[in-house]
Amino acid sequence: MRTQVAIVGAGPSGLLLGQLLHKAGIDAVIVERQSPEYVLGRIRAGVLEQVTTDLLDEAGVGQRMHAEGLVHTGFDMLFNGERHRIDLEKLTGGKKVMVYGQTEVTRDLMEARQAAGLPTIYEAGNVQVHDYDTAKPRVTYEKDGQTHTIECDFIAGCDGFHGVCRASVPRSSIKEFEKVYPFGWLGLLSDTPPVHHELIYVNSDRGFALCSQRSETRSRYYLQVPLTDKVEQWSDQAFWDELKLRLDPEAAEKLVTGPSIEKSIAPLRSFVTEPLRFGRMFLAGDAGHIVPPTGAKGLNLAATDVKYLSTAFIEFYKDKSEAGIDSYSERCLKRIWRAERFSWWFTSIMHNFTELGDINTKLQQAELDYLMHSESGLRTIAENYVGLPLNFGEA
Repeated sequence: MRTQVAIVGAGPSGLLLGQLLHKAGIDAVIVERQSPEYVLGRIRAGVLEQVTTDLLDEAGVGQRMHAEGLVHTGFDMLFNGERHRIDLEKLTGGKKVMVYGQTEVTRDLMEARQAAGLPTIYEAGNVQVHDYDTAKPRVTYEKDGQTHTIECDFIAGCDGFHGVCRASVPRSSIKEFEKVYPFGWLGLLSDTPPVHHELIYVNSDRGFALCSQRSETRSRYYLQVPLTDKVEQWSDQAFWDELKLRLDPEAAEKLVTGPSIEKSIAPLRSFVTEPLRFGRMFLAGDAGHIVPPTGAKGLNLAATDVKYLSTAFIEFYKDKSEAGIDSYSERCLKRIWRAERFSWWFTSIMHNFTELGDINTKLQQAELDYLMHSESGLRTIAENYVGLPLNFGEA
């Protein structure tokens, strides 16, 4: 098989890249080791920045998002038993965020790709990348007992943190930065109305909590738990009881509980790979970076990578220019490190770090108190939360 761009990974990054390239008349084949049902079964974030919603519109898949997504103009931060609202719209000159689950984004992109009859190979075994540092890169995979080869001009590694693309790069050619946090997020999804019309981020003496949502009838809640905890230790009732203890009395009273649809524990880490380009192979999304979910930057960062990468490929084929390809890694990393900083900082002020002692708790409280009483502090939170412009900081 011959194509212009071989995309490894059919998550939102790979599917969005494929859709943008299709719109520009560039051929791409997507190879995914899992089944479509498995990909759709992954429960992930649900807060989209303006950059991401604009990109989904550009890709022609934004209709259902606008019909069913929930526009949020702010969110609450709860500490010392009191809630404080961050007015995103007021503090950023009218910017907002959209609550629309990553699963739904993936579904919309899958359906658009299928409707256009574009090639996606699911359940591909033993996917390998070859010769990406030459002018003739290849991707091989096994399917139905046979080995298949895709010859291409470029490889886009959209295959996640555990994917083959980054793992195929010699250790001497890559540098990885990582911080692993000493706790995880226990998440519960339920068909219950959200406790509040906007998100609530909670700093309590029992640990962090987050009240989020996917729709007006489906809620997503999180609890900070030790990394040693197992999902099996947490019954639904135990989860709801603990969440109520971390909320303010008003929210605890309003909380509607119900059986969980899904429950899982996600470890938290900050992770960045440098560079993101290796010859004719490019990393995008979780293949190149991971952020703690505090602040909802993961999917939005991936979308930005895809925007830069799709633009670079379009310039290469339409304008015969390699400028976008050559600057891809540098442009992405600037934005990635800004998002990493915000996610690390937001995580550091909202979670319990018992190993750092009581002084850390007091410093957190002082910082939160300062932020809530400083317009500059509030604006810093709001600007980072809604997302910086694509060209922020560029000459």
